[in-house]
Amino acid sequence: MKTIVLVSAFALGSFASFAATPVIFHDGIAEDIYNVQDEFQEIDAAEVPQAITDALAADYPGAEISKAYKNDASEYKLEIIIGEETATLYANEGGEWIQK
Repeated sequence: MKTIVLVSAFALGSFASFAATPVIFHDGIAEDIYNVQDEFQEIDAAEVPQAITDALAADYPGAEISKAYKNDASEYKLEIIIGEETATLYANEGGEWIQK
């Protein structure tokens, strides 16, 4: 009898903790706002500021820019090739690397 009461208490406790988890509704609005802010337009690699190309040469020797993008906040997204590997880097106009 003790076992049945104990199992019932555990079962009710687990249901109660599950019911206390808040439900978050996602209607796509936040995602759309983020995409507008983070939208990059492709540019020619020659349009990348000299500060960024200098930082790339210093921090990633031998890296080549395969594609370059710029957003409205003057941040740059670079798709680079180092040997046989590819990577995506983000930088501001001053040549400082940023996290995205």
